[in-house]
Amino acid sequence: MAGAGKILTVLLLAMLPGTRAPAVAEPAPPPWTGSWETAPSGTASALPGAAIRNVVHLSVGGTAVRIRLGNRFGTAPLRLGAVTVALRRGTGPGAVPGTLHTATFHGAPTATVPPGQDTVTDPVPLPVPAAADLLVTVYTPGDDGPATYHQTALQTSYVAPDGAGRAADEGGAAYTTTVSRWYYVTGVDVLGTTSGSIVAFGDSLTDGNGSTPDTNHRWPDRLAERVRADRLGVLNAGISGNRLLRDGTGPSALTRLDADALDRAGVRILVVLEGINDIKGTPKADDVTAYADAYRTLVARAHARGIRVVGVTLTPYRGFSAYSDAREAVRQQVNAFIRTGGIFDAVADADAALRDPTDPTRLLPAYDPGDHLHFNDTGMAVVAETVRGAMGAVR
Repeated sequence: MAGAGKILTVLLLAMLPGTRAPAVAEPAPPPWTGSWETAPSGTASALPGAAIRNVVHLSVGGTAVRIRLGNRFGTAPLRLGAVTVALRRGTGPGAVPGTLHTATFHGAPTATVPPGQDTVTDPVPLPVPAAADLLVTVYTPGDDGPATYHQTALQTSYVAPDGAGRAADEGGAAYTTTVSRWYYVTGVDVLGTTSGSIVAFGDSLTDGNGSTPDTNHRWPDRLAERVRADRLGVLNAGISGNRLLRDGTGPSALTRLDADALDRAGVRILVVLEGINDIKGTPKADDVTAYADAYRTLVARAHARGIRVVGVTLTPYRGFSAYSDAREAVRQQVNAFIRTGGIFDAVADADAALRDPTDPTRLLPAYDPGDHLHFNDTGMAVVAETVRGAMGAVR
């Protein structure tokens, strides 16, 4: 009776002049969360008339997906003749029967993306589990100029050279060519009860160089395994050759921060491992103040969005062709700032975790794929565990 009396009181209040019944709170809609990302790194020749079946590996699952596609570095409008998404069957280009869906754009099956821009599909009602492989197939009917892509995919994808109508194929027989790049697709968001996402922002060390292709052993992938129970998505915004202070492969970290990190869906934590290409590259970049200022800017921009930031120390690289003692001195000074500058919400000391105790300027051989700069699968797992440990201070 107490509940009935409360309802009656609300109704009576609503009938009085100048009064309004208390609003009944509507349940918040389930949030979109980033589950997979790759950062555009440049352009390749277009594949006119082809259907490109990109294979992407999700971190968290959900009840629906939406796909982000990019013409970031294109010079002409990009015509998308068809885009489909499906769960991958096995290890080839075929789809799990019954899971292939056509993605639409404001209800239309085709879209045109202006140069320099991205587009996002309408929600696709495809339930996806965590750690699933998706097939995101893009059919481009004509030659629209340079194709925006991510070069170092470390993942085999597939192309149907005569792609008209092939985006809708559940089978993979038409996909007779393989590629090791991701074309046009730059992100997958999922709808569901997740806890948000983490963006791993960096260069080839984050992109995955040194890990085994087609195994998802990059350190952001290994981090995703470790935080899956927390329902956190992990997005890989690494670009091989990327720099903190200036453009290299892809725009500089400061230039691409919004598009590749802060603007992604559900971002809660930004993990920054960036700067070694400035130290070992040309022109010389030995002003530690410039690194400190860049890190401060990254952190301030993230904090303005309510995003916490984990700084990762720069790892050793003696034995790599670009190594010098002078550059090593810069790395040590930059790491001292990362550890003690007080600007990051937490610090993941990958340098301490991966260096050889007998020679701290080198990677421990167990983590070195042979080039003395990148990490092998074991080293990637150590970085992931180090980052996860640091994240305990910011979650």
